[in-house]
Amino acid sequence: MRKYLFTSESVTEGHPDKLCDLISDSILDEYLEQDENSRVAVETFASNNCIMIAGQVTSKGVVDIEKLVRNVIKEIGYVDSSVDIDYRTCKIECNITKQSSDIAKGVDIGGAGDQGMMFGYACDETPEYMPFAISMAHALSARLAQVRKNGEIPYLKPDAKTQVTVEYENEKPKRIETVLISSQHTQDTDMEQLKKELTNKVIKKVIPEKYMDNQTKIYINPTGRFVIGGPLGDTGLTGRKIIVDTYGGYARHGGGAFSGKDATKVDRSAAYMLRHIAKNIVANGYAKRCELQVAYGIGMEQPISIYVDTFGTNTIPEEEIIEKINRKFDLTPNGIIQYLQLRKPIYTKTTNYGHFGKPDLPWEKIIEF
Repeated sequence: MRKYLFTSESVTEGHPDKLCDLISDSILDEYLEQDENSRVAVETFASNNCIMIAGQVTSKGVVDIEKLVRNVIKEIGYVDSSVDIDYRTCKIECNITKQSSDIAKGVDIGGAGDQGMMFGYACDETPEYMPFAISMAHALSARLAQVRKNGEIPYLKPDAKTQVTVEYENEKPKRIETVLISSQHTQDTDMEQLKKELTNKVIKKVIPEKYMDNQTKIYINPTGRFVIGGPLGDTGLTGRKIIVDTYGGYARHGGGAFSGKDATKVDRSAAYMLRHIAKNIVANGYAKRCELQVAYGIGMEQPISIYVDTFGTNTIPEEEIIEKINRKFDLTPNGIIQYLQLRKPIYTKTTNYGHFGKPDLPWEKIIEF
């Protein structure tokens, strides 16, 4: 009998890195709304009461970036520069140029915009075919945002992190060992009230009762008060939460971030496609766990390699799984874009609480193959 603990974390939309991710994806979506062939690679940096945006855009669209950025910050709920950032007064700097002609040359002929490797993963631990720990961490973060915005816990502020440690027995989640929440709050918040309400209105509303027992540890704001947050408490940067965005560390990662990149960037589009394939390998009963890898060369259409690992849970040979993949799916950049319809402005839906496991996203569709 093998027992072990595994931990994953998530963050709310007000975390400085996620603020930057959402700004970058909002810019991407606005360009795609106006021109579906837009090529966008935009990074956002946040510090103190200042937002800096840089990157490359080639598009027929015209976007009022300053107005868009202020609206994103407002929607998240940041209104006080003394403790986080204020959408009305923050400084916004923008430095956007056109895509490099060298990169464009490879993309124009249908090739990958860069070299690199991407991973996809799925397992049967949850109904959405995601690892249990990251699913629970995301659900806690989403619940924190919900109770803040609907006024159920009105003293919460936008910046927060969650963390869940799961005890596994024979490769199956048995119980939750630890739940950790660190949430920003207003200056006058009573800490005992905070702990009680987050336990009752967030943790107990999210975590299934069967996974909690009298040995489960709950930590809420373990360092004490958390008043200063957002970009005032820590700098934010697009693409710095790649493990939160994917599988919570339970599967490997190629290293490329997602947010702010259009689908010609295989860092994003190929990772989405591999998630789709891995999920359907598990959903179709070919394995209980599946990890895939592909690699691309800049300007090249076809992947350089395809790798499958089912961790010994496969019901058919892995070689046969690869054959099925090659017969069913076009893994060229253009093939992926067309199959998943990735020229649509859907990317702000992906930014928070994971890019995978959300049923309304095209790569989460279950098919037969």
